[in-house]
Amino acid sequence: MADEAKAKGNAAFSSGDYAAAIRHFSDAIDLAPTNHVLYSNRSASYASLKRYSEALADAKKTVELKPDWSKGYSRLGAAHLGLSQYDDAVSAYRKGLEIDPNNEPLKAGLADAQKALASASRPRSSPANPFGDAFSGPEMWARLTADPTTRAYLQQPDFLQMMKDIQQDPNNLNLHLKDQRVMQAIGVLLNVKIQTPPTGDTDMPDSPSPSVSERKRAAEAEPPKQPQPEPEPMEVPEDEKDSGSKQRKAEALKEKEAGNAAYKKKDFDTAIQHYTKALELDDEDISYLTNRAAVYLEMGKYDECIKDCDKAVERGRELRSDFKMIARALTRKGTALVKMAKCSKDFEPAIETFQKALTEHRNPDTLKKLNEAEKAKKDLEQEEYFDSKLADEEREKGNEFFKQQKYPEAVKHYTESLRRNPKDPKAYSNRAACYTKLGAMPEGLKDAEKCIELDPTFVKGYTRKGAVQYFMKEYDKALETYREGLKHDPNNQELLDGIRTCIQQINKASRGDLSPEELKERQAKAMQDPEIQNILQDPVMRQVLIDFQENPKAAQEHMKSPMVMNKIQKLVSAGIVQLK
Repeated sequence: MADEAKAKGNAAFSSGDYAAAIRHFSDAIDLAPTNHVLYSNRSASYASLKRYSEALADAKKTVELKPDWSKGYSRLGAAHLGLSQYDDAVSAYRKGLEIDPNNEPLKAGLADAQKALASASRPRSSPANPFGDAFSGPEMWARLTADPTTRAYLQQPDFLQMMKDIQQDPNNLNLHLKDQRVMQAIGVLLNVKIQTPPTGDTDMPDSPSPSVSERKRAAEAEPPKQPQPEPEPMEVPEDEKDSGSKQRKAEALKEKEAGNAAYKKKDFDTAIQHYTKALELDDEDISYLTNRAAVYLEMGKYDECIKDCDKAVERGRELRSDFKMIARALTRKGTALVKMAKCSKDFEPAIETFQKALTEHRNPDTLKKLNEAEKAKKDLEQEEYFDSKLADEEREKGNEFFKQQKYPEAVKHYTESLRRNPKDPKAYSNRAACYTKLGAMPEGLKDAEKCIELDPTFVKGYTRKGAVQYFMKEYDKALETYREGLKHDPNNQELLDGIRTCIQQINKASRGDLSPEELKERQAKAMQDPEIQNILQDPVMRQVLIDFQENPKAAQEHMKSPMVMNKIQKLVSAGIVQLK
């Protein structure tokens, strides 16, 4: 049961569901509290969620249970590093390397820890952040004091703390962009006019914003991520049993080698004869059974393959063979069941067999085959469920409810229509319209994009997508969407109206007609847009903005560049700058 819980935890970790992985590993620990691997895996899961304190506790328990296991020290180092305990991290990685001097993850972790330790004692400035120089040194405080507005902010403790955070690490600027005082400070330090609402409307947080920059240290769950693939029939047991005649075992190995050679030549009958002879000489090595099963699999004799795999599992449990060998037999059986399912249309036995294999040993190849079987089952169910006539009927029912403004009911029918025919762009378009009416903009945008993907010439997809972007106040993006739609239908009135309304909203920002509340909302949203951030951090654009303030002649030259003009327009429509 503990192994089963561990396998579930590993599968959840691989899919990125770290919270579920923690639950499964915790269940496994309750069943097997002395298993060091379980604590190691749960430590990796906690670290992936940045819960470094819990990760550290589990890493310490791992090392306590298995002090000669190098991976435990890798977990320990990662947890210390996440908590910025750089000395302890260096020490942990070094202890791990004393056990396994050639361990590459430990070497990489040690290098990271030493680098962090070296930089911890001096102010950090990211060379990739163009704002670094603006916030460095005493000049920053002098410029903020010289400006009447920011001078008043310096009397506010939370503002002082934010500026110290940014000065220590300019990358922390992204944590405070929503604060209008920080926006004002950026304008002062960069000598750029940034339009902000009146001071009376400025949002003053009651407490300082967080300043801790957390490190991401996602450790892989057991076993390693990239195990070396093994040829199908070329299995060699890890430990030879001492029982039985050494001579008979040696003869059995010779028969196995002869079988392997015949298998490579695709002389399957001869290979089976050699593997059978090897089994007669030595029945304590289940690789002879799994190798013969591989030959049957290649020959299409799936029943014989499954029988050999079942024998290998049964005999392997009697002999307490390595879990990897039993898992391999189950995986091979699952592969045969998949082949048979293509005729029987029943993938469930194969899926169950692969899941059992993963409880024995989590092998990436087995996991891949499980995913493929599950996908094949889902595709088969979808194929059996497909009915274009019923899909059209469900879409029409959805249309009736839409006309009655019963949007949740309409969504249900459009969804059923798509289950019946997932390639219908009309159903995606109609459901996008429902989501827009319900205010579910992300879902509406996803459906509109799927509609365009299925049929790029279907103009409704562009009107749906443009409408969602407009309601999300992404006027530039909506304008681009409407213009893209016009390429397919130049006279479409809905697209033309959309373009007109977008331009009106963009011009409001240009003229400075936005209310303080609208300006504040638009700026906050824009600062979360990676494209806007890149424009503000572009050294060329920074110089352009300065020239607009100080050198009108140079600014006119900049405006001749379509690329620069486009970026300026984006800043204007976002309410970041204003042209007068």
